[in-house]
Amino acid sequence: MKLLQTQLHSRLARPSVCSQQLRASLRVCCSVSSSGNGSSSNGSNSSSTSSVSTAATATAATTTQRSAKQAIDYGVIPAPPSSRQAIWTEQVWGASPSLSRQIFCNRSLNMKQIKAIGFDMDYTLAQYKPDTFELLAHSQTVDKLVTAFGYPPELYDFKFDWRYMMRGLIIDKTRGNVIKVDRHKYVKVAYHGFRCLSSEERNAVYNHSAVRDDYEEPAYGMIDTLFSLAEAYLFMQLVELVDKAPGKLPNFSGYAGVYRDVRAAVDLCHRDGSLKRHVAANPSKYIHDDPHLVSMLQMYKRSGRQLFLATNSLWDYTHVVMNYLCGKRVGKAKNDEWLRMFDVVVVGCGKPGFFSERRPLFAVSTRDGALHNTDNGAPIIPLGEEDLPDDILGRGSTMSQLDLGEDDKAAVFQGGNYVDLHQMLGVRAGSEVLYVGDHIYGDILRSKKSLGWRTMLVVPELEQELAVAEATRATQFELKMLRNARSDLDTQIQRLEWAFKQREIPPEALLQNQEQLALLRAEREAVKDRHSRLLLEHHQAFHPIWGQLLKTGYQNSRYGHQIDRFACLYTSHVANLAFYSPDRAYGGRVDYMAHEDVMGLEGMQN
Repeated sequence: MKLLQTQLHSRLARPSVCSQQLRASLRVCCSVSSSGNGSSSNGSNSSSTSSVSTAATATAATTTQRSAKQAIDYGVIPAPPSSRQAIWTEQVWGASPSLSRQIFCNRSLNMKQIKAIGFDMDYTLAQYKPDTFELLAHSQTVDKLVTAFGYPPELYDFKFDWRYMMRGLIIDKTRGNVIKVDRHKYVKVAYHGFRCLSSEERNAVYNHSAVRDDYEEPAYGMIDTLFSLAEAYLFMQLVELVDKAPGKLPNFSGYAGVYRDVRAAVDLCHRDGSLKRHVAANPSKYIHDDPHLVSMLQMYKRSGRQLFLATNSLWDYTHVVMNYLCGKRVGKAKNDEWLRMFDVVVVGCGKPGFFSERRPLFAVSTRDGALHNTDNGAPIIPLGEEDLPDDILGRGSTMSQLDLGEDDKAAVFQGGNYVDLHQMLGVRAGSEVLYVGDHIYGDILRSKKSLGWRTMLVVPELEQELAVAEATRATQFELKMLRNARSDLDTQIQRLEWAFKQREIPPEALLQNQEQLALLRAEREAVKDRHSRLLLEHHQAFHPIWGQLLKTGYQNSRYGHQIDRFACLYTSHVANLAFYSPDRAYGGRVDYMAHEDVMGLEGMQN
C-alpha cells in the first residue's frame, strides 16, 4: 500500500503529460497572465518559456492585425470576377480553378447522368449589388410602412447599413430578437434590436428552457435569402423604436405585429412594381455584370444538356434582367435573343409550391407578355380569334412535341409545376435534373426532398469567407492547440482533485501536490482566457456582429448544416460552372466521425 501511494504521488507531482508542442502553447498563455493570476513558477520554467512567450506574442499580434484588416470589409458580398478568365473549353490543359472559383461537393454527382440543368434568376444568374439594391429595398419598404400602414414619418430618417446583416439568421417574432443558432439548435448569438443579449439572458430565454424550440415558422422568420437582409435590418430598427416609444406605432400589439407589417410592406413593393421599375430603368446600377455567364450557358448548351430557367419573377421583369445579363441590352434595344440560351423558360412559377402543387400552365407571348391557356402545354385558340401569335404557334400539339432545338428560342410559360417541366424536357427521373439556385428552402431543400433533383447552391458570401479563412490559418491552428491544452489540463486537475477528495495522497506529499494543483489551475485559466479571446477575434474577422456564415462557435451554423444536408454542390457564383468540364464527376468528401478526428484521419485526402 505504501508503494502504491508513493507511485501515485510520483505521477501526480509531475508537471504534465502534454506533448512538447501542447505544453509550449499553454506555457505561453500562462506566462502572459501569470502576474494577474498570482501564480508563480520556478526559475527554470520562467527562463525556458520567456523566449517562446515573446515569439508567440508577436505571432498572436500579427494574427490579430491580419484579422482586423480582414474585418474592414465585413458583410461584403463579392461581385462576380470583373475581368474575364479562360473558361474550361478555352484551356489547352484543364486546370483546377482558384479557391474562390471552386465548386464544393457534399454528395457525389456525375454530370454525365444529368440531362437538364435549370437556373433560378434572382441572386443566381443575376447577382444584385447590395449597396444599391438592398438600400432601394429598405427605402421602398419604409415608404410603404409610412404611406400604406400609417407608421410615423420619422422612419424616413432611418439609416440603412447594408453590411450589418447576414444570411442564416432567425427572427424571433414574439420577442423582437434576431438570433444565430448552430446545427444542434443552440442559440449562440442573440440581439434585441441592436443590443446584444448577455450569455445569461440568452441562455435563460433559449438554451436552458424546459423544452428546446425548433425555431421554425410561424413563430420565427427565416433570413435565408439575400432579399431578406433589408427587411430584417428594418425590423431591428423598429424594435428599437417601439422599445423607446411604443405609442408611436399604430395599434402596436407586439413585435409579431411589427414583423407582419414589414413583410406585408415588402410584398406590396413587389406587387406594385416599385422595386422592379427602378431596376428596369437602370439595370447596371443594381445588377453586377458577369463576363463568364454567357460563355457558361453556351458551353453547357453545346454539351447537349437541356437548359431551363425557372423563376418566380414574371415575364416583364425577367425579360429586362436577362437582356442585361446576356447582352447589356436595355430600353428599346431589348430583344428576345437571350431565349436562345435556353430550351424552356418558366416565369411566375411560384416556388416552392412549383415542386408540390398542381397549378394552371399558361403560354406567354414574348411580344406583349399576354397569357394564353394551354391544354397539356399546347396553346388553345380562344373563341373570337382566328389564330394565335406566331411566337405561340408552332410549339406542337403536346409538350412532348415541343421543338427545343439548339438554334431555336426557348418556349416561355407561366405557372404549372414540375410535372409539366419534366414532360417538356423529356426527363424520366428527378435525378436527371440539376437545379442551381440561391434560396436554401425555395430552390434547394424542396426540389431535393420532393423530387430528387440534384442541387447546387449559389453562396456569393462564400468568396469572402474563404479569403478570411485562408488568411487566419495560423489562428485556427492555435485555437486547436488551445482546445487540446484545456482538455489536457482539465484531466490533470480533475485527477488531483479526486486524489485529494479520496485521501490518496500521503501527508508528506500534500504540500507539493497542492502547489501543483494551484499551478495547473492558473495555467487552465490563462489558457481559457486566451482561447476565449482568440476565438472571438477569429469570428469577428469574418463579421464583427454575427461571425462566420457557416459556423457558430465550433459547430456548423444552422445555415451551414442545411447546405451540408441539401446542397449536392455549392459555390460562390453560378458562372464558376464555366471552369469545370460539363462531364465532370464531382466526388463527395469523406465523412469523419469524432474518433476519426482524434486519430487525425480528417487530414487525409479523398
